[in-house]
Amino acid sequence: MRADYEEKIPNNVGLADDRRLQRALESWQPRFATWWAEMGPEIPTEDVYLRTAVNVGREGWAHFGHVQVPDYRWGIFLAERDPGRRIGFGEHQGEPAWQQLPGEYRADLRRLIVIQGDTEPASVEQQRRLGYTAPSLYDLRNLFQVNVEEGRHLWAMVYLLHAYFGVEGREEAADLLRRNSGSADSPRILGAFNEETPDWLSFFMFTYFTDRDGKYQLGTLKESGFDPLSRTCEFMLKEEAHHMFVGTTGMDRTVERTAQLMAEHETDDAGPHGGIGLDVIQKYLNFHYSVSLDLFGGETSTNVANYYTAGLKGRWQEDRRGDDHKLTDDGALVDVIADGEMGRTEVAALTALNCDLRSHYIADCASGVKRWNRILEQAGLPQRLALPHHGFNRQVGAFAGVHVSPDGRLLDDAEWERGQPGWLPTDVDKAHVRSLMQPVYERGKIASWLAPPRNGINGQPFDYEYVHLA
Repeated sequence: MRADYEEKIPNNVGLADDRRLQRALESWQPRFATWWAEMGPEIPTEDVYLRTAVNVGREGWAHFGHVQVPDYRWGIFLAERDPGRRIGFGEHQGEPAWQQLPGEYRADLRRLIVIQGDTEPASVEQQRRLGYTAPSLYDLRNLFQVNVEEGRHLWAMVYLLHAYFGVEGREEAADLLRRNSGSADSPRILGAFNEETPDWLSFFMFTYFTDRDGKYQLGTLKESGFDPLSRTCEFMLKEEAHHMFVGTTGMDRTVERTAQLMAEHETDDAGPHGGIGLDVIQKYLNFHYSVSLDLFGGETSTNVANYYTAGLKGRWQEDRRGDDHKLTDDGALVDVIADGEMGRTEVAALTALNCDLRSHYIADCASGVKRWNRILEQAGLPQRLALPHHGFNRQVGAFAGVHVSPDGRLLDDAEWERGQPGWLPTDVDKAHVRSLMQPVYERGKIASWLAPPRNGINGQPFDYEYVHLA
């Protein structure tokens, strides 16, 4: 079905054919607009050069142009339906994918959708003040692009809640706007989405590490036997790629500028010369990576095992797995802490699916670190960045409640306290990074701590007028 852009809510789900659902969503629309005005990007603009989803096909799915942000067309888009799609795993393997909600899985599916939906507005709230310190108009434009697409992803989840979960779904949709990132009374569901994003180094780290977690969570939901959820997440993944691009290239450019300053001034510390020192970059990396690992949950989970068996949530790239896609007789090794020592123990593979997903995420994150180290190598520098051990600074899972060094050693409390200032951002580090966050709104100019991008957006040059400020 082609997208209907004449409707009040752009969509390709035939909303005009379901007047009750249409009225419900149109009543939610002004609440969303109020939330965006109060909790969305604060910096006033006349317009921003944005990508807007207009279809879901392989070609021509997005339109670029200058848009007044409050008038951005947030739409509801599901990937094209495959009439022959079948469930690829669990006890329903081989059955036709469900077009309607299976009653026995109603509560579990609602929970999965709510948790995913809660992350979308949370990141907008976390990033709402970053526009005031944007290092260039190019970067400011990318911030807005990430934010409006997180808003569209919220619409996607709200559509599912309204369309398939009745009164309970409408209440959950309202709660997605009631909760706010960092609120003492109504915080977001997942811890990483209550952390501050106070500066652009944090933003690049967030879009590299935390949005990458989102990629893998969406990838597992794309496998769902509930076809509307699967198709929703498939299209969201298309947009999510740009968010990770922002993080990957943002960190490329941060490391590149740091390396330039180190070479130019023949120093190991770019900090006094208007850059961000590699030691500080490493600390921020350690923090954001460890917080993002917590989003994968504990090493074992009976809930996740049940979701898989029921056909609700699969594995990353399920169709590429060479097993029976049931896992009832398989085992897997997971981390444990026993008698003060790190070890591994075998558990039922179904209960270890969090670890399976996390392992793919870790390998993906490592590819970015390799990119950044290549930049250092090409600059002739011996220093290297590294992912810390996956037990470092964890609040969830086997390593919660113990201290692990970045190189994977168990520590006592005193050792942790002595080492922490060298491993995680200190108040001094944060103050230095904040001091560099001076806005640059002139076309073709960029902040001193960041290298310009290799290419602009959609074929435009770096010095294009990506944003017109109010």
